Amino acid sequence: MARGTHVLSRRALNRALLARQLLLHRVKLSAAATIERLVGMQAQVPNLPYVGLWSRLQGFRHEELSNLIQTRRAVRASMHRCTIHLLTARDYLRLRPLFQPVLERGFETGSPFGRQITGVDRAALLAAGRALLDERPLTVSELGKLLGERWPDSPPEPLAYAVRYMAPLVFVPPRGTWGGRGLVRTTTAEAWLGCPVGPASSLDELVMRYLAAFGPATIADMQAWSGMTRARDVFERLRSRLRTFRDERGRELFDLPRAPRPGPDTPAPPRFLPDYDNILLAHADRTRILGPEKHLGMFDSNAVIKGSLLLDGFVRAIWIPIKGERSSKLLITPFDEPIQKQDRGPVVEEGLRLLTFLAPGEKHSVKFGAARSSVTPRPEPAAASARQPRDLSAASPAPPRRPSGSTASQRRA
Repeated sequence: MARGTHVLSRRALNRALLARQLLLHRVKLSAAATIERLVGMQAQVPNLPYVGLWSRLQGFRHEELSNLIQTRRAVRASMHRCTIHLLTARDYLRLRPLFQPVLERGFETGSPFGRQITGVDRAALLAAGRALLDERPLTVSELGKLLGERWPDSPPEPLAYAVRYMAPLVFVPPRGTWGGRGLVRTTTAEAWLGCPVGPASSLDELVMRYLAAFGPATIADMQAWSGMTRARDVFERLRSRLRTFRDERGRELFDLPRAPRPGPDTPAPPRFLPDYDNILLAHADRTRILGPEKHLGMFDSNAVIKGSLLLDGFVRAIWIPIKGERSSKLLITPFDEPIQKQDRGPVVEEGLRLLTFLAPGEKHSVKFGAARSSVTPRPEPAAASARQPRDLSAASPAPPRRPSGSTASQRRA
């Protein structure tokens, strides 16, 4: 370790992350500005960004985000790690070209689809797919059937997924709006937004924005968040503009010089986070938010994450809303040991506020389940899955939901 290099403890990294993620104090900020500050939000299940925004913003209402999506100022699209993210339209147009290599690699080597259509010319396939989707939004099945008319010797599903992965597409409402229902359909970004993607932002700017939202971080952390590779050259190019630290294991951390780094003893209120929140997925080393040698502990048998509860800044439990007849209950299941009595009051208060947001007008209650053990890590579902651009919500995505073994039916887009 270099002499004079400042070492940041695990708790110091945790408090820096919470500050960047607006989880130490709710703030007065628009949904659009928050989405951009976070450089997109995970949106595999369309309604989950609503919970993420509620946990971060003062007075957030469902209508604000629904309106952004309906008026085409925000979109859901395949981006980071080949997973569906919510971005503002202007961010999508600038950032989407940077993720093209990630999405191409995801299709060709990260899924079984590429080898199923090895003889199909990719440029011709993407041009044909874009032409069809320019005309109207289509489901995977509809798109595959139409493409199969031109390539009858190839299976239709891989043809459609090639376009889903590699062409600039967006998922169209009503899905993505609060309680929106309908089949999962995409169209081209140009048809939906009225202009082609680009001009592209720079990788330098992307790294700086990542550090602003998730730093201090290692090069490997940024690559884990984005799905990109070979980012070292970008960090080295930026080194003179960044500040460096070391973590307790001696790894070099990069950060913006004036970014907030609160003290490790800064109070952190309980916060309920949605499934797949990027705070849990944005680092190669997740111990700044999870317990050492512990995994998310939130995967069920279908490898779908449940919502997480932060206590003292770290993941301590999972939560699931359970719908009854004119009532909603929040079931909280802690890891390893029960939540202490002195912590339960603030958790219950925050949980009741969450239920009021999810199911207004109903009778609400919060229940603590028996503690469960943390287990061995499993990969992020979407990164491991062959069918990357999938919308995991049920036909009616409006929460709360029953704990039926997954946070939503695994309906593939």
